[in-house]
Amino acid sequence: MVNAIRAAQGAARRAIEKTYSGILTVTEMKKVKDEKSKLTKNAPVAVLEDQPCRLSFETLKAAGQSDSAATVVQVTKLFVSPDISIKAGSKITVTQDGATTDYTCSGVPAVYPTHQEIVLELFEKFA
Repeated sequence: MVNAIRAAQGAARRAIEKTYSGILTVTEMKKVKDEKSKLTKNAPVAVLEDQPCRLSFETLKAAGQSDSAATVVQVTKLFVSPDISIKAGSKITVTQDGATTDYTCSGVPAVYPTHQEIVLELFEKFA
C-alpha cells in the first residue's frame, strides 16, 4: 500500500514538473569579504540558479467595493520542487515566457510531496 502511494506521488510529481516552463535564481544577502580592502560586507549572492519552476497568476476581485470601482488583486504563485528551500526575504528572479521579473516570498510555502507553492510579491529591496 505504501509503495503504491509513493509510486503515485512520483508519477504526479513528474507530471507537474513537465508543466514547468520557467527557471529561477534565488539571491540572498550574505557576508562577503572584499579581498582588496579585507572588509566584510553584506552583498547579494546567488544561492540557487537555473531551477525549473512555473508561475501561476490569479486575479481576485476584492469583496469590498468603493464608489468608483471594484478592487482587483493579482496573486502570483510559484510552483517549484519540494526539495529546495527558499528563505524569507530572498530575491527570486523568474524567467518564463520571455519575461524576467524579480519577486520575494510573501508567506510560508505550502509544501506537498509533489511540489511546493509559494505566494510571491514583487521585489522592492532586500529586507
